[in-house]
Amino acid sequence: MDALTTFSTVDLRVGTVLAAQPLANVRKQAYQVSIDFGEPIGVKRSAAQITDLYEPEALIGRQVVAVVNLPAKRIGAFTSEVLILGVADEGQRVVLLVPERAVSNGVKVF
Repeated sequence: MDALTTFSTVDLRVGTVLAAQPLANVRKQAYQVSIDFGEPIGVKRSAAQITDLYEPEALIGRQVVAVVNLPAKRIGAFTSEVLILGVADEGQRVVLLVPERAVSNGVKVF
């Protein structure tokens, strides 16, 4: 499978954060985040290790980019359904990948 074919199997979508709070009983600090991806995907949850640069209240209403077609993953008692995307800065802190301006929830990244 070539790189373009492989990339096309990853479903990247934009969604708006509805809620965020610290995730309890985990080894690495993380937030449990609820994200609205619009129809037909709906609201999905993610465990995100973004605590270094982001406070939960500041995430609400922000749009993020996430992979929505990976298998769900258990993290302690929490099930993470999507993977929020980010990049590491010089200090290895996660910086969120976000659209440059507001777009519709659920829009596909290509």
